[in-house]
Amino acid sequence: MTHILRAFVVSLAAILLAAGCAELQQRPCAPCAACPQCPPPAKPAAASYQETPYAALPGWQGSALVPSLRAFIIGCARIAAPGALARACEAARVVPPDDEPAVRRFFEEAFVAHAVISAEGSAQGLVTGYYEPILAGSRTRSERYRIPVYGVPHDLVVVDLASLHPELRSLRLRGRVDGRRLVPYWSRAEIEDRAHADDSASGWALGAPVLAWVEDPVELFFLQIQGSGQVALASGERIRLGYADQNGHPYRSLGRYLIERGELTLEQASMQGIKAWAAANPVKLQEALNVNASYVFFRELAGSDGPIGALGVPLSAQYSIAVDLRYVPLGAPVFLATTFPLSSQPLERLVVAQDTGGAIRGAVRADFFWGTGAEPGTLAGRMRQQGRMWLLWPRGEPLPTLN
Repeated sequence: MTHILRAFVVSLAAILLAAGCAELQQRPCAPCAACPQCPPPAKPAAASYQETPYAALPGWQGSALVPSLRAFIIGCARIAAPGALARACEAARVVPPDDEPAVRRFFEEAFVAHAVISAEGSAQGLVTGYYEPILAGSRTRSERYRIPVYGVPHDLVVVDLASLHPELRSLRLRGRVDGRRLVPYWSRAEIEDRAHADDSASGWALGAPVLAWVEDPVELFFLQIQGSGQVALASGERIRLGYADQNGHPYRSLGRYLIERGELTLEQASMQGIKAWAAANPVKLQEALNVNASYVFFRELAGSDGPIGALGVPLSAQYSIAVDLRYVPLGAPVFLATTFPLSSQPLERLVVAQDTGGAIRGAVRADFFWGTGAEPGTLAGRMRQQGRMWLLWPRGEPLPTLN
């Protein structure tokens, strides 16, 4: 297997290099044969940080920071030492945890606020919301619960390209071995076809363990988008599920697809609107779901105090966000200034970057974690606001390198 994957990676690198040359050849420069002599493409503008006094942060003075400190300290358990944030964690642990003035002094003295500015020069960006859904389900398949929630398939291969080609460190391939070739893993449509063709009670047609069975394909779809959730059993037991892996296909928004097809307007394309559309259009549903070829696999979390984010710690309701790691490091405090869903009411608070997401792309981009259950789900499903972000970085430490 190892030599097959190594050969595949080497071949892939050659393909990528050739593709880069082919792209240069399409430019109006002197003959194709001289491709290496073409002028290099202009380097795109980078995102940036701009130091900002705390007095200029909207709502900073009125924000309660004690819950922010708790969320920050929870994240400290997974912040590696030595490092800027690790040293800040040491200082945070000796702050009186319920003393609001002391907590405020800690943040203002230990951190410097920096506005996050996009490559386009904008301080405004998109803030969405997510939550931990609770689905009714069963450990065993039944007439009611027929839809499998899969763990990681045994034939899913993950290739970390940086091990052979450091310049490709941002790429990670997922696929499966077919003979001597590594081919793309099954898409959502192919996974669903294999699941529907499996009449056994085990659900092993995909070669993946089934962690639970649920009844609603749309609820499972949104569980995958959220990345974590719970399955409530008839016994009262809860199965807590966390993100384990993904099939390697790019994420595509179902809401955007329905808007493009004229099925929904922009105002209707909330989670609630999509669920209402699905209930009214069962014949069109699977085709629409398959537009998002990405498919998430889960793992069962035992003894967790909450859904586990990418940092590896339980998320704090209304004090954790998902970010793009190219611009905001995990574990860092971020002051977020946005508004409540479908409202102009300010939502301004110090949160902590503790998660990531396939749709969270951009410097000024955040996904706000609302909590667990129906009410947080309603808020999360309606949230699509504009907002600003300030990275709080330890005073005197070099700022993170922007990718």
